[in-house]
Amino acid sequence: MNERAKPTMHPVEIRSASLTDHAPHSGNSVLDQFQYRVLKWISPGESGYMSGDVYKGKIKIKVLLGDKVFDQLRGKVVIDFGCGEGDDAVALAKNQALRVIGIDVRESVLERARAKARREGVEKICQFRTNTNEQADAIVSIDSFEHFGDPASVLLKMSELLKPSGSVYASFGPTWYHPLGGHLFSVFPWAHLIFSEKALIRWRSDIRSDGATRFGEVEGGLNQMTIARFEKLVKQSPFVVDFLEAVPIRRLRLLHNRLTREFTTSIVRCRLINSPWSRKLIQGAN
Repeated sequence: MNERAKPTMHPVEIRSASLTDHAPHSGNSVLDQFQYRVLKWISPGESGYMSGDVYKGKIKIKVLLGDKVFDQLRGKVVIDFGCGEGDDAVALAKNQALRVIGIDVRESVLERARAKARREGVEKICQFRTNTNEQADAIVSIDSFEHFGDPASVLLKMSELLKPSGSVYASFGPTWYHPLGGHLFSVFPWAHLIFSEKALIRWRSDIRSDGATRFGEVEGGLNQMTIARFEKLVKQSPFVVDFLEAVPIRRLRLLHNRLTREFTTSIVRCRLINSPWSRKLIQGAN
């Protein structure tokens, strides 16, 4: 949930949009400049809302996908798509996955993942790479679909990397209309919907130096994913939905329904079944 990345498909590329060269606050309007000053007054530094402390001392993949996930993936070759520092890949390896391939475009986090696997004694089971062409029985994707630069292409690549009838186990969020859907930009609930992108980017440039000028250019990417958009992307992909659950924010659960879910959903979790027949239809249409 921190800032994070991604016809014939090529080796995996999970990347955000390329950065431009101009300063992130050039060309700001008077309103943008005023909003920037308000943001600086409210929060001179990072808000700390998205620190990840809620998972401290817990196994994140188990919290998000449920107790049965280790049973479902035991004895299988699993790809952790957007693996970050390898916590989930290592947890899968320690719970008897046959082999785990973690992929991420950031070599810096892969190095930390490899070190973690060595410390936990599962370096022979876990491999960490920037891409792979190896097919797997299952793919897990934790807190990534709101970061991929091109989630439609990622779904196609996932389909190619899965054996026929293989599954994607995914959980992601907060989605865009969640109170903290702006991730780092969530200075306070729904701040990312109130302030302009230019004002928020300028505020961020005072604490992060990656040169981003748009939400999609921040480290790891931020693609403004909504529940409805994800459902549409899956419908246009080679996957069939086994289940998709919009988990309500605990304090807003009484308000949570089909009409309010974009604003009251904590996370989205789902299982997608690979369908080679659907893939042929998509390729034929192109």
